[in-house]
Amino acid sequence: MELRKQLLKEHSKENTNIIVSHILDNPALVDELMDIFLNESYRLIQRSAWVVGEVGRASPQLIKPFIPQMIANLKKEDIHVAAKRNTMRFFQEVEINEEYWGELLDVALTFLGSNEEPVAVKVFSMTVAYHIVKQVPELKEELTIIIEDQLPYGSAGFKNRGQKIISALNKL
Repeated sequence: MELRKQLLKEHSKENTNIIVSHILDNPALVDELMDIFLNESYRLIQRSAWVVGEVGRASPQLIKPFIPQMIANLKKEDIHVAAKRNTMRFFQEVEINEEYWGELLDVALTFLGSNEEPVAVKVFSMTVAYHIVKQVPELKEELTIIIEDQLPYGSAGFKNRGQKIISALNKL
């Protein structure tokens, strides 16, 4: 399977599942997938983001070596929202090494505090930030303030997650 061709074929759950299965059966293709995700055209980045997220959930060890590049990618101004959403979803579900906490927390708090980010990116960012702050409790006030500032403008899902995280932060 040629990944680029398959990604461009169609943007659907069925096609994503086909690609994910193929990559899981052929882990050597992860390098090519991540090259597409981090460096290709807007459309290919968008389509590969879903695949990266699904591969990351199914087999996190395949994606973890790319954490530094993924964090750097999140800092780009023109990054596709699908890349943000799937990257932050991956980060909320895996254990992140301490060496990346500072940089990733900065990104997560920036997304969380932005009025421009979609709800999913903000919610995943909130969870990523919480997982880091659990390890560095002296930062809990900063996270609490940002969440409280965003609550009045959040969706029902954002408010629910925000209230749960604030409650958990109060217990730290």
